[in-house]
Amino acid sequence: MDYEKLAEEFIRIFGKMERQKDRKKVADSMHGEKFILFFLSAHESSVIPSDISKEMGISSARIAAALNSLEEKGFITRRIDTDDRRRILVDLTKCGRTEVEKHKSEVKTTTANMMKYLGEHDAKELVRIMKRLSDVTPEDFK
Repeated sequence: MDYEKLAEEFIRIFGKMERQKDRKKVADSMHGEKFILFFLSAHESSVIPSDISKEMGISSARIAAALNSLEEKGFITRRIDTDDRRRILVDLTKCGRTEVEKHKSEVKTTTANMMKYLGEHDAKELVRIMKRLSDVTPEDFK
């Protein structure tokens, strides 16, 4: 089998899928502001920006810019930690929680519709393959 040719086809198809509007909503959940909102919603207590930076693997400057944008939209608040005045604590607002739930619902509906389109066998196979790939890191393939 020519894995190089298959890889080229996969990359082309994956790129095409990422540019499609509804699929882009799903992909957007994995990075950027949506990721930050999802990350914050998964934590019961306040989060410090460096935790977000570590999780996303991006610089603190980029996190600060994203947090500025989210704060302007009313999705988060930032405050100084009273126990350690050097730390900033980030929390979701009620509006932010509503945004997360709305986006989760859209992503879930889009994904469920995609699974229905594939049919039971192919949908289960796709999930099985994606799980298998999620259990390894890109470094495993170098």
